[in-house]
Amino acid sequence: MDKTESILPVAIRLGINSRHEPLIFLRSDSPVARSEGFESMSRVLVEVNSKSIIATLLIVYSDLIQSGFAGLSETAWKRLKLKKGQRIKLSHAPQVDSLAYIRAKAFGHELNKHQLQEIMRDIVDGHYMDVHLAAFITACANNNMTQDEILYLTQGMVSAGETLTWPGEKIVDKHCVGGLPGNRTSPIVVSILASKGLTIPKTSSRAITSPAGTADVMETMTKVDLSFNQLKEVVEKNHGCLAWGGSVSLSPADDILISVEKALDIDFEGQLIASILSKKIAAGSKYVLIDIPVGPTAKLRSEESAQALAEQLTTVGEKMGLKVKVVLTDGSQPVGFGIGPALEAWDVIGVLKNSSSAPADLRERSVLLAGELLEHAGVVNNGDGKDEALRVVESGEAWKTFMQICEAQGGFKYPPVACCKMAVPAEKSGYIRRVNNRLLSRLAKLAGAPADHASGVYMEAKVGHYLTEGSTLLTIHSEAPGELEYALDFYNTHKEMIIIEEGL
Repeated sequence: MDKTESILPVAIRLGINSRHEPLIFLRSDSPVARSEGFESMSRVLVEVNSKSIIATLLIVYSDLIQSGFAGLSETAWKRLKLKKGQRIKLSHAPQVDSLAYIRAKAFGHELNKHQLQEIMRDIVDGHYMDVHLAAFITACANNNMTQDEILYLTQGMVSAGETLTWPGEKIVDKHCVGGLPGNRTSPIVVSILASKGLTIPKTSSRAITSPAGTADVMETMTKVDLSFNQLKEVVEKNHGCLAWGGSVSLSPADDILISVEKALDIDFEGQLIASILSKKIAAGSKYVLIDIPVGPTAKLRSEESAQALAEQLTTVGEKMGLKVKVVLTDGSQPVGFGIGPALEAWDVIGVLKNSSSAPADLRERSVLLAGELLEHAGVVNNGDGKDEALRVVESGEAWKTFMQICEAQGGFKYPPVACCKMAVPAEKSGYIRRVNNRLLSRLAKLAGAPADHASGVYMEAKVGHYLTEGSTLLTIHSEAPGELEYALDFYNTHKEMIIIEEGL
């Protein structure tokens, strides 16, 4: 071993989950740290054999890491495909040129196609720290992207990941822009369309700012983290899938941005459009239906803002070769009874099994969207879509297809049930006049959703329903007594989330 090799640290696996950002840990007295002049939070080029990554360095003063060793997070270890005992070469990371484009955007400059593609490529290659990603997100927020920039952002997201292709032309998909608790129509819509023989490679995200995403809900019933090849097999066999998009590298830059958006609690319009369309293009879709709920406490609060978003989605989609149809729906209150992964899953099962206790609004919205997409793809005549979608549900075909998809993805299981529950009574008799979606979502999250799948809120009544004093208004579900109490305290200080008024 020569002198140069002797100061190369031995890699050790620390088992630390750092999400998408690779981390490396060195002792302060490490020979390589002293020779290279590394400081904590330095960007470091890590090389082994023919592989390399850029990682964020953290300096350790305790005995967690011994001199001569370098600890790596799970992301760093897996990307380098390291084996126990291997030595790694560390040096200062090269300059990331695309960071200059983010600074330019922060000062109001419009970015071109090359610049946005470089940003997306560097994001996927792991060249950005979370602070850089946060800077990009905030620089583009508040409707601060032109339509050309949104188009280039979409193209950059697609080119930085893998894409799927399917035989035939009837490749369909749907998406909801979010902001409405319990709006879990995708599992039902996918089951209806796949029953009709249409190809619908549905990939969904986990919750960003909501109590549940479609992937969270489906994970209570089946496996959603499919590989690229597994997803293809499921779709080829059953015409559809219900998978987590983050596991198949379709628009991976978007998945990374979403994780930082979640921490910032920001969901900006340009990225929203690029996120939706890039995932559909990467999945190989041709016909896309987009659901935009509109309501006082939904993500889109006015029909004017919803129409503006619809036009952007349609225009950018057309330029990317997608046939996009937008449907504006009622966003005045949660859909279904459950808010939270497992509670929403039980609603889905109820609709698909034609249970008499299933939420009528979830059933109605699902068959409406499925019918619109059947018409959009030219499978049925205009005006006949909803009736055909309803027939597929009532006949049991949709439930059968849903079960086949679940079995193909790893097997079906019934959703979990929370160990702790607390009923919240109505304090007076009257009609439910309005609800606050945002506060109800917050309540479900304080109860533990989406991390605790069984946690959330179950709505016992809907807007327009009459309640007598003392009857149950909603039930809080939680996996921890402490979170249950915390959620109840939040409700008691925000009772305006559900307004009850006497009289008609």
